[in-house]
Amino acid sequence: MAEKVEFELVSPEELLLSQAVDMVVVPGGDGDFGVLPRHAPMISTVRPGVISVYETRQAVSQRLFVAGGFAEVTPERCTVLATEAQPLEEIDRAATEQELRDAREDLADAKTEHEKVAAAKRVSILEAKLDSLRWLS
Repeated sequence: MAEKVEFELVSPEELLLSQAVDMVVVPGGDGDFGVLPRHAPMISTVRPGVISVYETRQAVSQRLFVAGGFAEVTPERCTVLATEAQPLEEIDRAATEQELRDAREDLADAKTEHEKVAAAKRVSILEAKLDSLRWLS
């Protein structure tokens, strides 16, 4: 049997995924990185984007959107602690587009620096979420 890496995706609400996989590709803060068995230990921020899960090395078995977070990699495991995550198939394009319009309005109406930063971050996450839907085509 081929070596596997244990992959866990955890959001604040639940454990979304826990399985042995051949490889996982994570949108790291400094660029995408792939994790295979015996990967060097590391910790990375996770930027908004798509995690690709490979149950076999030939094909992606699942894609999940993450809004950000942190990843910890050991030779045996990759754990992603995501601020928000969901399978691409569960993203409602129309609802996300409406959320983005609302977030852009919030950004335009923001009075304080804190409000502007929070609204700009939400706009960025929602833009990435909509962009992630291109993987479904």
